[in-house]
Amino acid sequence: MRLERRAAMARLLADRGDDLLLVPGLGSTAWDAAAVGDNDRNFYLWGAMGGAAMIGLGLALAQPKKRVAVITGDGEMLMGMGSLATVGLQKPGNLSILVLDNEAYGETGGQVSHTSVAADLVGVARACGIGDSKAISTLAEIETFATVMQDVTRGPHFANVKIDAANLERVLSNRDGAFIMNRLRGALGYAPI
Repeated sequence: MRLERRAAMARLLADRGDDLLLVPGLGSTAWDAAAVGDNDRNFYLWGAMGGAAMIGLGLALAQPKKRVAVITGDGEMLMGMGSLATVGLQKPGNLSILVLDNEAYGETGGQVSHTSVAADLVGVARACGIGDSKAISTLAEIETFATVMQDVTRGPHFANVKIDAANLERVLSNRDGAFIMNRLRGALGYAPI
């Protein structure tokens, strides 16, 4: 049985607090993050497929006392799979990566993705040096993962969650890149640029 993706997002972010910086990837993860509660600390990647993990890594290295969570889909993680090697090398203690895996490329028409057949993202993450890598299949495990994300010293963490491929209402936050960047800068105490 697969988890309902918006319920998974809601559980993961239920107690996010004021210090979690969130990088939702392209598509449904961004819509779901906005649907469960838009936040100044959400750095949406509208149209930047494959970049979520690297942007999350940059934020984690620049803000080592803040928790950073990347929540992306299987298609984007497959496109940016090399980023896991850099995360495994840098080993930021405050970075968590969660892949909501519906085994399809939802942004381009729902074609079957490689995770449905051969690609084991948990195995790839482990092979890249991310020791705390796991598959998650229940909401209780998501709650446990959310608790693990609280510690900024024991990461990086990686989880792959098999979700349904439901076509849910798209909830959009502001899509202006300068607005999103300046909003995050303001939440971190920096002046807009």
